[in-house]
Amino acid sequence: MSVLLLQLAGPLQSWGAASRFARRSTESAPTKSGVLGLLAAALGRPRTADLSDLAALRFGVRVDQPGTRVRDFHTAHHQVSGKAMPVTERFYLADAVFLAAVEGDRTLIEELHTAVRAPHFLPFLGRRACPPARRLDLGVRHDTGLEAALREHPWLASAWYREQTARTAPDRLPVLLDSAPGDPPGDIVADQPLSFDPRHRRYARRSVRSDAVPRPVEVPVVPEHDPMPLLESD
Repeated sequence: MSVLLLQLAGPLQSWGAASRFARRSTESAPTKSGVLGLLAAALGRPRTADLSDLAALRFGVRVDQPGTRVRDFHTAHHQVSGKAMPVTERFYLADAVFLAAVEGDRTLIEELHTAVRAPHFLPFLGRRACPPARRLDLGVRHDTGLEAALREHPWLASAWYREQTARTAPDRLPVLLDSAPGDPPGDIVADQPLSFDPRHRRYARRSVRSDAVPRPVEVPVVPEHDPMPLLESD
């Protein structure tokens, strides 16, 4: 088995799992459906495409910098009639940093790794209004498990956060994992994507196990990331 590591960091992120009508909430960490949707987009798959191979991947996320929950209001007008649509209340995570990982067959993981590195791919962190502030790709680890990959990768928190929390930062980082066979019962969430078809989105339930891993001592050097060249036309 192989593991693809992803860095999810940006000014704003939003990972909804139970949003309805005019209230669009966010979970405190990236959802499996949100990350698999990002990967499906990287592969160029339409929303009606089969998701069975991606849904079979085991998912986990480490909370390196929890961020702050913020609220905003969104207004819009119907594109044909011009009629004002209902005001929606939307929630985001500001200044959060996560290490996300998917585990699966080596061939599929390598295909996903190539896709997320493609220069034409423009990822978003849960919503189109949430571009990343750092590069997404953190590489692939072969012949290792999901838990080991999340435990061993260097801490991704921003320098200002590390300085601000030098004395108060926890020495263990929260981790959320797809429950493995033999694990005790976890939290049940409706976050296993079956279809992203906008006419009938469907999600199954999955079991999520909460854990914590020692905070890695090593801190990586974060390279500069300028997304603007990707938006410039030739």
